[in-house]
Amino acid sequence: MNENKSRREFLSQSGKIAAACAFMGAVSSTGYAADSATTSSETGQRMKITAPHYYLDNVLLEAGFEFDGSTPLRTRTELKTLEINQGKIVALRDNRQHLNNQLPVYDAGGKLMLPAMRDMHIHLDKTFYGGPWRALNRPAGTTIKDMIALEQKLLPELQPYTQERAEKLIDLIQSHGSTVARSHCNVEPTSGLKNLENLQAVLARRQSGFSCEIVAFPQHGLLFSKSEPLMREAMQAGAHYVGGLDPTNVDGAMEKSLDTMFQIALDYNKGVDIHLHETSPAGMAAVNYMMKTVENTPQLKGKLTISHAFALATLNEQQVDELATRMAAQQVTIATTVPIGTLHMPLSQLRDKGVFVMTGTDSVIDHWSPYGLGDMLEKANHYAQLYIRPNEKTLSRALAVATGDVLPLNDSGERVWPKAQDDASFVLVDASCSAEAVARISPRTATFHKGEMVWGRVGQGSRV
Repeated sequence: MNENKSRREFLSQSGKIAAACAFMGAVSSTGYAADSATTSSETGQRMKITAPHYYLDNVLLEAGFEFDGSTPLRTRTELKTLEINQGKIVALRDNRQHLNNQLPVYDAGGKLMLPAMRDMHIHLDKTFYGGPWRALNRPAGTTIKDMIALEQKLLPELQPYTQERAEKLIDLIQSHGSTVARSHCNVEPTSGLKNLENLQAVLARRQSGFSCEIVAFPQHGLLFSKSEPLMREAMQAGAHYVGGLDPTNVDGAMEKSLDTMFQIALDYNKGVDIHLHETSPAGMAAVNYMMKTVENTPQLKGKLTISHAFALATLNEQQVDELATRMAAQQVTIATTVPIGTLHMPLSQLRDKGVFVMTGTDSVIDHWSPYGLGDMLEKANHYAQLYIRPNEKTLSRALAVATGDVLPLNDSGERVWPKAQDDASFVLVDASCSAEAVARISPRTATFHKGEMVWGRVGQGSRV
């Protein structure tokens, strides 16, 4: 515990990210990524595989742990050939074994195959990424109400670029291995449904290589901006989740705000994904109210995601255990950006108690935060640095927060992924094993979504 505390303090100081900024989203990764579309074009990082049925040779797969007694010391790997057909892995074969000599053959070059990553909290509809560099000045003491006022002025300026920049942001996260996302999308009087329409148009164009759920997000307050009618229109227009925002600090009426959010979800049979930044007692009051609502409403079981949930950092270990037990029973999900700062989120404790914890990059270079790499492997690295004692096994387990709990090996070291009939959604990584990939944030060389290579390159193989 002391070791982890020291590491958190160091990262907090080096990142210069104050907890006071956390509620405004300034908790993303500390770096800037170049435009991946340009980079890919300039470095030849784009290549298409058009055949629906093909072989991929020289794929490095994890095969098990090597133990010293009960302690995993290393990860065993082996080279395999994948047979991919119509978006599925139909067989794992001995390397370079081709039963059908008429099929195209490609070569992974011995790169490690990991599950495709999932960016489960991002805002594709409002970003500076893909445009000129811009870092807004946000003075100390800026409140969320101040940021709402700023957005109301800024959104009309951003809206003409929504589709172009969302496409470039998708390119970026695909270049880092993500092919599945959940995007929050502004639905409030300033944007109307235009951001939703723009994002749906982009996702329709990209649907073969990218899967994305949309959360209708009342960024300016469900009640504060009188957004309920628009939110209902968004549900009818195809949004997958009802969003919400700080029911006390923004809406000023916790129960009414949450009741309205849940009622919309019930009326349209949708899930809920609320931004909850509040760290005051109001934050835990909102968590407890939501938990009681879900416990008393069977239709909501498995349909609540609490994003950020910073109030959980105010609980002691016993309180977290008790709440996590309730969350696991109701299949409540926590979505986190793995914040770097003075907040110590009980993420590993939640996971140990059976709560599904997923991660996302949140803001990527926008008016909320100038940071953001769009890299889920980086998020797994931050999780590992902040919340685990690192060794071969725990580092390999940390990958789960980036992949939706899909891992190559189970806790006993048996290979459970990939297997026949799994989706051919994966990323090739220049690493020897999952543990190294997490610890070193290893380079990615190619990303596949349901058999389609959406970024990167592989070699041309030879028929044997």
